[in-house]
Amino acid sequence: MGGCNCGQVRFEVSGQPARVGLCHCRVCRKETGSIGNFFAVWQTDRILVTGETRSWRLSTDDRHFCPVCGSSVFAIVDGANEVEVRGGAFDDAPTDLTPVYELWVSGREPWLVALASAEQHEGNRA
Repeated sequence: MGGCNCGQVRFEVSGQPARVGLCHCRVCRKETGSIGNFFAVWQTDRILVTGETRSWRLSTDDRHFCPVCGSSVFAIVDGANEVEVRGGAFDDAPTDLTPVYELWVSGREPWLVALASAEQHEGNRA
C-alpha cells in the first residue's frame, strides 16, 4: 500500500511486480527532484488507485501526481497495460523491492555506484 504525502491519493498493489528499476534520466530527476526514479511495474489489473490524480504527458508516458500535495505517485505508458509505481510512494520504507536494471546510466551521479546485480542501460530498455 502507498500513496501521496497528504493521503488524498492511495494505491494498493497485488502480487509481485513484473520488474523493478532505477532511472537516471533528466526527466525523472526533475520529476522527483532527486537523483533519479526508483520504480516498480505492475500490470494494470494488479493495482487499485483511489483519489483524484492529475497528470502530465511526455511522449507516451502519463505521469500522475496528487493535485493537492504534488507527490509523484505513478505513471502509465500507452499500450503497455502497465503501471509504473514510484518506489518512494510506498508507505513502508525500506521496501523489499530490488532493481534489476538501471536506465540512462550516463546521468547517474558520479558518486553513486552501479548496482552490481542490475543490468546497465545507456538509454531505455530495448
